[in-house]
Amino acid sequence: MKARIPNQNNMSRNDMMAKVQKMQEDMANKQAEVENSEFSASAGGGAVEVKVNGKHEILSVKMQPEVVDPEDIDMLEDLIIASLNEAIRKANEAMEREMSSVTGGLNIPGLF
Repeated sequence: MKARIPNQNNMSRNDMMAKVQKMQEDMANKQAEVENSEFSASAGGGAVEVKVNGKHEILSVKMQPEVVDPEDIDMLEDLIIASLNEAIRKANEAMEREMSSVTGGLNIPGLF
């Protein structure tokens, strides 16, 4: 005798597969949208500004001339790191937000 999984809410297997397929397509579209977006952040009151895309690729780094002090390279490095980390955090948040909008808040391990 075979065990049967009861239909939940009268949803057929084909309907369920169609919904999963649609969700996968929506997720791929949202992922591409975020990957093509730009995220910027600055540090030091705008002394250093960076832009990254949703793939975490650095697109630009801009520095105010007064922040380039050969006697204080450590500060410049810290400002660059801080602004890069913030821009990447923004990109990650955007990806999580967009994926959550598609999955309805389901936490799917390994999704992103």
